[in-house]
Amino acid sequence: MTDDVVDLDSKFALFAEPWSPKLVARVNDYEIKLVRLEGEFVWHTHEDTDELFLVVEGQLTIQLRDRDVVLGPGQLFVVPRGVEHCPRADHEVKALLLEPAGVVNTGDAGGDLTAVVEAI
Repeated sequence: MTDDVVDLDSKFALFAEPWSPKLVARVNDYEIKLVRLEGEFVWHTHEDTDELFLVVEGQLTIQLRDRDVVLGPGQLFVVPRGVEHCPRADHEVKALLLEPAGVVNTGDAGGDLTAVVEAI
């Protein structure tokens, strides 16, 4: 990580695969990640931390057990710790995530969609 300006469009141009967050910056003990989302993820929870989703482009639905939260560009939502959720994108979404360093994207669910986060 450097102290250079992070251009989100340039960083998004470096990868195409969905559900594979890329580390672009750190703030104290938090990581700022960019991710492309398409399709439905896996239902999961993060018992020890909240998770912030900020939509850069597209429309993201964050499914909760009691409701759906629909986000468009420039909108964010914080999933509280311990709340089961499942992100879904009917078409590609570009999003920014803010979460503590080391958080596993699939939370307690694990599985094939668990990502190894690389810095770009």
